[in-house]
Amino acid sequence: MFKIRPLAFWPPVTLFIAALIYNFVSPEGFTAMINAANQWLIHNLAWAFSLGVLVMLVAVVWLMASKFGDVRIGGRDAAPMLDNFRYFSITLTSIIAIGLLLWGTSEPLYHYTAPPASLGIEPQSPQAVVFSVSTMFTHWTFLPLAIYAVPSIMFAFAFYNMRKPYSIASTLTPIFGDKILGRWGQGLDAIVMYSLVAGMSASLASGILVIGGGLNYLTGWQTGLFMWLVADIAIVVTFVVSSITGLFNGIRRLSEINTIFFIGLFVFVFIVGPTFFVLNLGTESIANQLATFFPKAMYTGAAADDPWAGSWTMFYWCNWLSWAPISGIFLGRISYGHTIRKALTVMFVLPALFNVVWISIFSGAAIKLDQETGGALAAAVAKGPEFAVYEFLTHYPLAKLLIPIFLFITFLSYVTGSDAYTTTIGGMSSTGISPTSPEPSPLLKIFWGLLIGAVAIVLLGATGGADGVKTLSNLGGLPALILELIMVLSLFKVATNPSKYDVRKQDYAEDGTPLKSVAKKATMSEDAVMEAYAKEAAEETPV
Repeated sequence: MFKIRPLAFWPPVTLFIAALIYNFVSPEGFTAMINAANQWLIHNLAWAFSLGVLVMLVAVVWLMASKFGDVRIGGRDAAPMLDNFRYFSITLTSIIAIGLLLWGTSEPLYHYTAPPASLGIEPQSPQAVVFSVSTMFTHWTFLPLAIYAVPSIMFAFAFYNMRKPYSIASTLTPIFGDKILGRWGQGLDAIVMYSLVAGMSASLASGILVIGGGLNYLTGWQTGLFMWLVADIAIVVTFVVSSITGLFNGIRRLSEINTIFFIGLFVFVFIVGPTFFVLNLGTESIANQLATFFPKAMYTGAAADDPWAGSWTMFYWCNWLSWAPISGIFLGRISYGHTIRKALTVMFVLPALFNVVWISIFSGAAIKLDQETGGALAAAVAKGPEFAVYEFLTHYPLAKLLIPIFLFITFLSYVTGSDAYTTTIGGMSSTGISPTSPEPSPLLKIFWGLLIGAVAIVLLGATGGADGVKTLSNLGGLPALILELIMVLSLFKVATNPSKYDVRKQDYAEDGTPLKSVAKKATMSEDAVMEAYAKEAAEETPV
């Protein structure tokens, strides 16, 4: 029987419904409220986000190098739920989602034409070119993916190896014990769901902007609230229907298709575009990123009162943090049968390298095209970030085919990620979720899908575009930051003595060192995984 978990369900629902009502009663007041909250957050806590993200990166690198990396999620005999390509494709598409499609072409143009004033970089100079691409590496590669990896690994170990409940609170039991799993646990899940609804709504708003811009290029229809509403309804209906079919009936197929389209698109742009310029600029930008890694990662603009960091770097940290706890539950769930080191390779290293390739190709080609066309892309960005990628594609062969394909990828990207997260958030807000019964009620999936869609369209209508997307993302980041830093402590405790927490004592030597298991090439269906889990759980006594 599935029942609502009241303390987890009602607080985020009430907050967002109240916000929606407030927007209709007083649009000006609603906009002023979220802008004031955003300004306070950026001006006072930029230091916490910068340091916190760096701590997460250090923790993930340490985990990969430690003996904890030899631990297999689900036990030494666990066969993977997904083969390598499917595991990577689901991870890649659910993490990248829509963000890179919107910002991969437009963001470098912002940095190229308007770099931080306090750094003394002349706009549109060679220094600005390198700065723009290397900054993209900061915002989109190893640092943000570390944010995702922390909760993913901690939840996977807690759920499958420690036999803890399907709750974000399970990741904190090494610190607080099982007492955190009661009312406190529901409260934590409420905070996480608030962050996710904020993050998903902001991401959906990004997707609506991209689709609206594409329809404008294809049909000439004016972008605005009506077009946004149509795109919003289409995306929400699709991902809700997909999530109702079950996780592995929907997202597995969607993610494979999406990954193939992603790869095909960047290969086409690489071959047809300025290939050698992309290779040269990418190499130079990687070197610049390595040389300026810490200054970029920890730049707050406080000394010169420069708002650039708040508009960009802090926005990204908040945006990724908003998604990360729920992503951790989802990515942890599909990591069954892989070692900790293998899971980190798939969800941390490989997506980061993929993003490096994507950014090098699209960002480098966009800047080169802007230089050759006398600022055509910069002019498109001035109208809105959603227009830059379509202006970019119109200069390539087969543009009439490329733009519909890009629209399809954008649509599929949000559906893929939201499919997983709607299922996850539905499970967190109800009882009865376990490895043997992992799917929540379809009604809950529908409810959360409708709420997220409503928040996204209200956000766009109230703020008029990308600025509102950034604002809502920021507001979801603070509670997630606090939660993830506690998870880092939990990971440290578990990683230094995994045999203390793992119910499968036979997986460790007498000194507590993890016993290496034979690599598992065969995969198991989700039903088989859950049956094996249930059998083992019945035979073992949790510590």
